[in-house]
Amino acid sequence: MAATHRIATGTVIAAVCAASLAGCGSGADGTGERARDQEKAKPAPAPKNVVRLIGDGSTAYTGAQPHLPRPERLKHGEKPPQFVVFSWDGAGEDSQKLFSHFRKVAKENNATMTYFLSGVYLLPEGKRDLYRPPQHSPGRSDIGFNDREGIADTVKQLRLAWLEGNEIGTHFNGHFCGSGGGVGEWSVADWKDEIAQAKHFVKTWKTHTGMKDSAPLPFDYDKELIGARTPCLEGRENFMKAARDLGFRYDTSGVDNQVWPKKKQGLWDLSMQLVPFPGHSFEQLTMDYNFMVNQSGTTTQGDPAKHGMWGDQMRDGLLQGFERAYEGNRAPLIIGNHFESWNGGTYMRAVEEVIEEVCTKSEVRCVSFRQLVDWLDAQDPETLAKLRTLGVGEAPKKGWEAFLAGGSAPAPKGAPGAPAGKG
Repeated sequence: MAATHRIATGTVIAAVCAASLAGCGSGADGTGERARDQEKAKPAPAPKNVVRLIGDGSTAYTGAQPHLPRPERLKHGEKPPQFVVFSWDGAGEDSQKLFSHFRKVAKENNATMTYFLSGVYLLPEGKRDLYRPPQHSPGRSDIGFNDREGIADTVKQLRLAWLEGNEIGTHFNGHFCGSGGGVGEWSVADWKDEIAQAKHFVKTWKTHTGMKDSAPLPFDYDKELIGARTPCLEGRENFMKAARDLGFRYDTSGVDNQVWPKKKQGLWDLSMQLVPFPGHSFEQLTMDYNFMVNQSGTTTQGDPAKHGMWGDQMRDGLLQGFERAYEGNRAPLIIGNHFESWNGGTYMRAVEEVIEEVCTKSEVRCVSFRQLVDWLDAQDPETLAKLRTLGVGEAPKKGWEAFLAGGSAPAPKGAPGAPAGKG
């Protein structure tokens, strides 16, 4: 796949730092430190290089992730913040430049996001046979592969995204849906094999492309990877069993109402949700693809005269879902999207308008899934249990202070945001 072409996400999906990586772990550009050094009579010793290359140097340990907030437990009677998670399936940078665009949109609106990377986007077309998908022949992928330029562009965006506090998850590899070897038919062992390959392609992109002198991704992917969304939302049961065994912390492959999340099979169930669908009597899943299917069917470029209206429907539906939570139970709003220009790019416009509208509001936190599970794990379990008693759009009848007036439990032991176990 040439970098000047769009990265495919399936046949309509059935249903900067290169020279300064040593300072990336500090979250600063180092200018203040250099100025202080210049003021001293004796030059200070050079700071120790915090970069530790991993494997072939495709990834590296560079210290704690910058801009990752420390989760805080709710205080006595405190109203919970309104969390909103924007996430992207199969994240890669192609000629549309949507990855880089939404990185910029996030920075401008005080937001961080989760990017679910497809591993084959870091595997060159000429090396496609290295991918051995479960229940398929070697080199098979329903979303294609990439070329050197496309890989370099994607790696650059992944690097910058992580340094800005965003999360890099996985959307696995070949994106197989439906019958005949689709992910819904995969065993637990199949899922573990697919996950291992997705991680391998991220950890060896330099070897596979020959770009040995390029800057590494500034994270250890074995530690960075804690969650995923399955292709077409299929195969969730066996995936979750595999993910639990592999130490994942959450899954976002399901469908739920706008209520507070709980754990399922030891993972936080951060399913996407049903929100109002303007002009319709039924509710709609918080994903661009589902809005499209209910507007133009399986045609990705429907009637141009309706593009504006369709985007407005998605924007207004997401905003109505947001207001329902913000003024009601404060359940996190989970939104999923693709870097695609379906129906003239109207859904990308809708998502951008939602980000601009909600992420700068008081008491709103637009965060990654990692940041959300860190916060959930830091809370008093009794507080979360109370929050889960609130229905969709239901605010506490006597106010938040009375509703969450119970005494605060002792702070959890261990590092903030550490997994609470497999319970």
